[in-house]
Amino acid sequence: MQTCLISAVCTPLKDDSSLDVDGLAAHLEDQWRHGISGVLIGGTMGIMQLLPDKTYRELVQHGTRLAHGCGEVLVGAGDTSLIRTMERVRFVEQWDVDGIVVLSPFFLTLGQDDLLAYFREVADRSRKPIYLYDLPGTTKTKLSLETVLQLSEHPNIHGIKCSGDWVDTWRLIHRVDRAFRVVPAQPQMVDLLVRCGVACNLDGIFAVAPGLTACIVEAAEQGEYARAASLQGKMCELLKLVLTKYPLFPACSAFLQAKGISGNVFVPPTRPLSPKQREQFLAEPLVVELLTGPEAAMR
Repeated sequence: MQTCLISAVCTPLKDDSSLDVDGLAAHLEDQWRHGISGVLIGGTMGIMQLLPDKTYRELVQHGTRLAHGCGEVLVGAGDTSLIRTMERVRFVEQWDVDGIVVLSPFFLTLGQDDLLAYFREVADRSRKPIYLYDLPGTTKTKLSLETVLQLSEHPNIHGIKCSGDWVDTWRLIHRVDRAFRVVPAQPQMVDLLVRCGVACNLDGIFAVAPGLTACIVEAAEQGEYARAASLQGKMCELLKLVLTKYPLFPACSAFLQAKGISGNVFVPPTRPLSPKQREQFLAEPLVVELLTGPEAAMR
């Protein structure tokens, strides 16, 4: 079974927070060149909720155009209320997408009955396939197993992106109908998911280092488990760098710019790395390796 890798891509921006179309084109091409199967445009890594509305519309329009015919295209549309979410859904429906990924509302704390009603209403009214997006670390709201099982019966809810605890995701995989797609976000265990026969994996770090991600999967699929584990160690080290040692989005911006992808992938009040931080980050041995080593040039 060939693993489906989906990158939650970044949103390259100009200094005025408008879309850097050239940067987006280069970023997407970097995914396809390294064998990524699909992209999530406007997900958490794409900072959809932080973008000006005009920039979000540009992102969807240009992102779907640039990705057309290259792989699966998913677009994030979840917002703080049903009204705001449906405004985004209506816009996304104009373009050629494979699915709309809807985050749980994240300003107010909702109960499970509220979430059931919310997602059912979105799915009823959408003309495109809907995917749930469970991100409890950010939304502070967890979609319970029973809620997801009930929503999985809706004919226009096609799956879920799970960014929570892996045990919960594994339990869900074994409870839902096979037609309902469970897509984990588990970048720290890409090799193990391949060995377990999990069909898909989706994360934002894949968009930053698609070559490394694809190499992990290739090694695991070929039974080269020691090599896959070694490469997985590099992925975990990269995650540690951008999640604990350096600020995530400024570090990712510096990394992508070093790859020739223009634009920043954050908006104020987030600030870029200082010149000293940037120099230190780009001199990290793993960063140097990823920018110049075999994984960088794969495929």
